[in-house]
Amino acid sequence: MNIKKILYMVLGCLGLGLGAVGAVLPLLPAFPFLLLAAFCFARSSEKLHSWFVSTKLYQDNLASYVAGKGMTKKTKVRIMVTVTLLMSVGFIMMHAVPVGRIVLGCVWVFHLIYFLFGVKTLTPAPAEESCQS
Repeated sequence: MNIKKILYMVLGCLGLGLGAVGAVLPLLPAFPFLLLAAFCFARSSEKLHSWFVSTKLYQDNLASYVAGKGMTKKTKVRIMVTVTLLMSVGFIMMHAVPVGRIVLGCVWVFHLIYFLFGVKTLTPAPAEESCQS
C-alpha cells in the first residue's frame, strides 16, 4: 500500500471521527467532516468506501446530498447556524485584521447564498401513522 492511500485513510478516519462527534454535538458540523471522509475513503479503498456509504451516519447526513437530491430544511438550518456561530468567533477575534474580516464576511455570505439557493430543500417524508387496535 502506498503512502498516498494511507494518508487518505487517516484523513478519512479523522473526518469520520469528527463527523460522528458533530452528529451528536450541535456546535460541531457533521456534514463537512463526513463529506471529507467519503472523499478520502473513495480515494483510499473501495472496500472502506463501500462500508462507509452503507453506514447509518452516511445515510442520515450525506446520502441525499451526494445523490443530488438536496437536504432537509432542518439539516440546512443546522449547518448554517453552526457555521455562522463559528465564523462569528473568528470575526470577533480578527478585530485588528480588517482584511480578514472582509474575507470572512464574503465567505459567510457565499455560504448562506449557497445553502439557501444552491442546495435543494427536501420536504421530510410524512410520519407514518401506526394503526393500533
